Amino acid sequence: MTLVELRVGRWRAIRDLLSHTGSNWSLRSFRTQVLGVSAAGSNVVEAWLAEEPDRHDAQVMFARVAVERAVRAYRQRHDAAWRLEYQARRAALVAAGREPRDPVPWLCRLSLAQVDTRQVWREHCEEAAEPMLPSGPWGLLHEVEQRDPGNREAYHRMMQFLLARQTPEAGALAEVTDFSRWVASWAPEGSPLLMLPMYAMAKQCGNRSGLYRTATWRLQWAEEPAISCTLRAFHLWFRRADPTLRSVSDLSHLACGLWASHQLAEAAEVFDALGPFASREPWASVHDYGARADAATMLFSRARIESLSARRRAPASQTPVHFADRTG
Repeated sequence: MTLVELRVGRWRAIRDLLSHTGSNWSLRSFRTQVLGVSAAGSNVVEAWLAEEPDRHDAQVMFARVAVERAVRAYRQRHDAAWRLEYQARRAALVAAGREPRDPVPWLCRLSLAQVDTRQVWREHCEEAAEPMLPSGPWGLLHEVEQRDPGNREAYHRMMQFLLARQTPEAGALAEVTDFSRWVASWAPEGSPLLMLPMYAMAKQCGNRSGLYRTATWRLQWAEEPAISCTLRAFHLWFRRADPTLRSVSDLSHLACGLWASHQLAEAAEVFDALGPFASREPWASVHDYGARADAATMLFSRARIESLSARRRAPASQTPVHFADRTG
């Protein structure tokens, strides 16, 4: 309902939703992220801020929207990217000053780090406490961690920063892989951070092309340490987490990893949890169906059928798949 109201230019539903969210910081992070993506193409949040300039939630949403626009401009290599980045940074600083406990303004600044691939800003090139990890926006990550320990978005933003710096000479996403495994090594039971290696593996496989990917990409998942990371995520995250808090994207990545590593009984459980839904990634990146428009759907359906069949259940081959646009 809130997204529907937003799309027709009304902001009161956003205000009420965030007011009811209160200081549930993880939920607040998720909701402001989704709303920011949806509102970035309109002036709804600007209208809200003009009406209620002293409301913290309005300023936070203004920062979210500004960040989304800056990141989009950067990805599209638009000339306005740096100007939008500067505006977004200022908006995040204002929001942080109004409510020091809120992690979302710090998430906004962490999101902007991926735009600064040359690490011009000092806050994006701090030394990591872990010797094997590269420099980066560790102070910003720490600020989020202080306010909402284990915040899922924060660590995914850190991965986006590391991915944005990758080049063909960067060692096949070694920094991303090292970071994801380091986080998973200390993440507590039930934490979605245990899933980070699945995202790194998907990027690793999707980064390949041609015969290598089409013929052998699944072999990477069936070898150590990838298979151990996958099974650890299944037992310590999937089996222990609150089912209502598991994201479609995390479930999709785990299902792909378990299927690719031939853990079909475990994969079947995850497909059960997904039902008819899936995120487009990782299926769209790791498929081996060439340029077909329905390649992601085909790979998802194939993996689901094989997994359910291996568990001696009906393959449910005619069940439709509904891909979610947001994967975060």
